[in-house]
Amino acid sequence: MNKKALAEKVVDTMYANDFFSQWLGIERITIDPGHCILRMKIRKDMLNGFAIAHGGITYSLADSALAFASNSHGRKAVSVETSISHTEQLHEGDIITATAEETKLSNKIGIYHITVTNQKNEKVALFKGTVYRTSAEWFPA
Repeated sequence: MNKKALAEKVVDTMYANDFFSQWLGIERITIDPGHCILRMKIRKDMLNGFAIAHGGITYSLADSALAFASNSHGRKAVSVETSISHTEQLHEGDIITATAEETKLSNKIGIYHITVTNQKNEKVALFKGTVYRTSAEWFPA
């Protein structure tokens, strides 16, 4: 199986069992080894008391992008540290896109930067995640 096919198979398997990402309405746009693009729409039930998107919604989209990108090489990876900066408000109906880029990959650690943009291509959040790469394979030979 080539690397792209493996990445897609891993993410398909993860998504099928990821009921939270499904509830968010996440659409998988691009899946490649160490990289993914996800998109979703902000719904009314995602708003906080200020009538803007709860910060956990943007965080969750970026966290899913981290999970998919970091596992896409075929080894199981789990986050050990994450952080986010919210740079713009989001409202009901906004479409947000998370783009995960692998910046460092070693045998045990992966570092990823995820940029979240809105439908106007404005940066609305910046997320950084570090993962621990286990020795467990998603699909052992």
